[in-house]
Amino acid sequence: MIARLVAGRAIAALATALIPTGLTLAVIRATGSAVDLGIVLAAETLPMLLLLPIGGVVADRLSPRRVILVADMTRCAAQMAIGLRLLLGHPAVGELAALAAVTGFAVAFGIPAVSPLVAAVAPSEGRLKLNARLGMTNGFAQMAGPALAGGMTVFAGVGWSFMITGALFAVSALTLGGLVTPQAPAPATRRHLLADLSEGWREARRHRWFLSSVLGHGVWHLAAGFLLTLGPIIAVRSLGGESAWVVIAQVGTVAMVLGVVAASRLPISRPLAVTSGAAALYACPLVALAIPAPLVTVAGAYFVAMFGLGLLIPLWDTTMQRRIPQEALGRVGSFDALISFAARPLGLAVAAPLAAWTGAAIPLLVVAVLVAAVNLMVLALPEVREPVDRASLPVARQRA
Repeated sequence: MIARLVAGRAIAALATALIPTGLTLAVIRATGSAVDLGIVLAAETLPMLLLLPIGGVVADRLSPRRVILVADMTRCAAQMAIGLRLLLGHPAVGELAALAAVTGFAVAFGIPAVSPLVAAVAPSEGRLKLNARLGMTNGFAQMAGPALAGGMTVFAGVGWSFMITGALFAVSALTLGGLVTPQAPAPATRRHLLADLSEGWREARRHRWFLSSVLGHGVWHLAAGFLLTLGPIIAVRSLGGESAWVVIAQVGTVAMVLGVVAASRLPISRPLAVTSGAAALYACPLVALAIPAPLVTVAGAYFVAMFGLGLLIPLWDTTMQRRIPQEALGRVGSFDALISFAARPLGLAVAAPLAAWTGAAIPLLVVAVLVAAVNLMVLALPEVREPVDRASLPVARQRA
């Protein structure tokens, strides 16, 4: 059953990684307009951000397996519709934007359901290993996705590349169809949506470690927006050209996968302290780029940062599954995803204008100080520094 879940999520992660490159190429071939590309990408992002908290409610009310299955099938339909429209002719930007919005809608419901599904399928002692395996598949998908999407477009055409992406989502949904999870007891009463949202927010506020850590995660996602915008410019101008940024990016991807693998193998007794310190390491490449340091130094700093993030992802997911009651896990996790997903586009949007006004070094150094300070301050909380004590952890109620 665990292998089936990992295989299904790996296929879904690969399909997800194909979408951004595919959409970019589709819009470029359809209209060639950067404005149109921004509209289509925003059409996917905005519904996702707006609906994430509602997706968390649905994940807690219903079977997370079924929620993810429907989300995957919805993304399958949206990608195949884009592919069909491209095969039939040049689609209008409004058509592509509408179908991208459907994809964002499905993502908003699928993401919050993953953690409850892991908690339902795996025993407490096996969740870190499962989260690490899921993180590793995501890392490999992010590495392979853009190149594979470009290759499919060249050899099969952009329309057929979307059809293949849709088929991958169908396969991932089929793996969930055969996944057996414990049956949840029927709720005594049906609560109002806003009441469930309010209850989920109260649960999130009850955990200081959660809100403090999520603030830190939001800051490093903001910093990532700055790095991903200004890093390529600095690499081209000062570090040897476009190939320098390719080297930095690939080093970071490898480091992240290695960090995910290490998370389940290292004897980590204080996972929240490790995740806070790991997030603070993101300051290293920001400072290196601000100088700018030589290419080897920048690549090494990015390796350290991404290795830390590789550690963070499975440790954080496992800690949430241990400390948050399972009946609220979807809603609490959706707040985490919302803050993280909103912060990175903000960084991407403001980095270039700020750099044009002050130069690249000042914004990079400011966000470096922020990401280090906010995440290291989390260590002041006693509950962050305490070791894991499985005997004291609440037993989560299983959900179908």
